[in-house]
Amino acid sequence: MPSALFENLLLHGSKQVLPAFLYGTAWKKEKTADLVYQAVCSGFRGVDTAAQPKHYREDLVGEGIHRALREGKASREDLFIQTKFTSVQGQDSNSMPYNPNLSLTEQVHTSIKSSLRNLRPSSEESSAEATILDSVVLHSPLPTIAETLEVWRALETYVPHKIRHLGISNVFLGTLEQLYEAAKVKPAMVQNRFYPNTHFDARVRAFCVEKSIIYQAFWTLSANPEIVHGAEVGLAAHQIGLSKHEAMYCLILALDNIVILNGTQKETHMAGDLEALQKAKEWALKYPDSWESCVNGLKALIAQ
Repeated sequence: MPSALFENLLLHGSKQVLPAFLYGTAWKKEKTADLVYQAVCSGFRGVDTAAQPKHYREDLVGEGIHRALREGKASREDLFIQTKFTSVQGQDSNSMPYNPNLSLTEQVHTSIKSSLRNLRPSSEESSAEATILDSVVLHSPLPTIAETLEVWRALETYVPHKIRHLGISNVFLGTLEQLYEAAKVKPAMVQNRFYPNTHFDARVRAFCVEKSIIYQAFWTLSANPEIVHGAEVGLAAHQIGLSKHEAMYCLILALDNIVILNGTQKETHMAGDLEALQKAKEWALKYPDSWESCVNGLKALIAQ
């Protein structure tokens, strides 16, 4: 059987799956609602946002989802909706979802209340009571492990009745190990930059595989232009009949326990990236040795 063939990943201890692509909504500003709607219409079944007005419009993510659901483009059960709690250190002091003078625990409660309202299943205010978030990610560790654990324990109080899974982003291995050891609700996902500066997070990804944590990669294309335009990805693109960026996505998704944040703003790329996964899967099944050679070429490259 060829290396991972882009099947949706089953979350550990759950029947819920995480799609290969999560639509990334950072920096979309006033275009957010339309882009989320387009992404769902194109076939995306995962959406990532954050309660961080500086970089995300969580409210407009909700609007885009409402529109898609209302028009029958998907059902709520089809979608994986993920947001983040962002600490004071990551917020704009002029636009925050909570009062920074509150305790860390109360900051979490206020932020989650705002997210539940923004991401409610319909535009009706009363529907906020029925909101369940598939995942909430701690946007980054706080300055101390004690503060990080205080926030985590506040998030744990929402599992499973309001939040199904918890995760952490922008985390190094040592902090991840400490969090995993101390947490009652173990992190189900890690969302990190996938780039050379961290040696492509090899040690973090190995820990994730060991603990059945799903690794969510971001900056997959923008931080790796030399790989995207290099010989290894170019060969796969030529053999399968994909663009270089499509081939890069497919090869990364062949690694263990990994999904990708995909923030394209082009409707043609939304559909094309999803079609590329199916095309690569069919090619890999037909030519398993050639596919393994392509995947091993990428693995060797990121291991250097």
